[in-house]
Amino acid sequence: MSADPHSTHSSQSLSDFRLDFSPSYILVGVYRLSTDASIRVPVWTKCRHGFVRGALVGFVWAFFTFRIQKSFIRLFLSKSARVTGLSNHSLFGYPIPFELTTLAALITLGDQVNIILNFFLRRNIAIAKQRVWEQTVASRGKGPSFWKPYVEEWDHPPVITKPGWDAWLSGTVARFVIRKILLYPVQIYPFFGIFVSAYLKALGTGTYLHKPYFEAKGMTKLEIATFVEERKRHYRAFGFCASLLEALPIVGVFFSVSNRIGAAMWAHDLEKRQHVVAQRKGLKID
Repeated sequence: MSADPHSTHSSQSLSDFRLDFSPSYILVGVYRLSTDASIRVPVWTKCRHGFVRGALVGFVWAFFTFRIQKSFIRLFLSKSARVTGLSNHSLFGYPIPFELTTLAALITLGDQVNIILNFFLRRNIAIAKQRVWEQTVASRGKGPSFWKPYVEEWDHPPVITKPGWDAWLSGTVARFVIRKILLYPVQIYPFFGIFVSAYLKALGTGTYLHKPYFEAKGMTKLEIATFVEERKRHYRAFGFCASLLEALPIVGVFFSVSNRIGAAMWAHDLEKRQHVVAQRKGLKID
């Protein structure tokens, strides 16, 4: 294949576009996991048995509890219909061809099935997520030496004396409390609850998915907080899309892996920009 004289420029332009629109890395992750057998096959091999067992238990749970949960949701929605604009046969004033409580029950059960799946997959899926990050980085021809110490890119960075509320939200415990406890009453409202949940988890999810990147660079908590604050819009957009996809019943497990791939691809491009800035400033980052 002959070399394209514009290939370097085109690659750089595409990288710049993705950096300016972080949700594009979500699509990159889905594409890589769907088409790259060297990544997809090891993940499926590692998670296959846990997924089958979890799906079976989830189906049994949904079959025997559907009517009970539907009755509970009907009672809950009937107490708040005037406030939310919801009724059993309409969604914010628009008629729907089925009972709203049925849809809400299915959405709630879908989230519960995801919990069951993740319970059976908890160890293997964690290993798979770590491996796909490493495999994605390795596929770009990069090793551990690629990750260099943090370089400040802004001439006037935001002043952060200590990691704030947003940094706390990115923690594992905080994400569990928000998703499984605080947001549970909201999540039973079809569509509305899913979007509200994804929005509130967005920044924390985006930051959490780059935890391996921050660790590879040896960044301090203050450096992480500054780095995220400078790119808050991008982390929030990426995290919102990632949270939304991972909340989907059953297939959310697939997206939880593909999002790691997308995050690794994003980290790769961010690191290349760090190298450019370091070179421009004449810094030695070896």
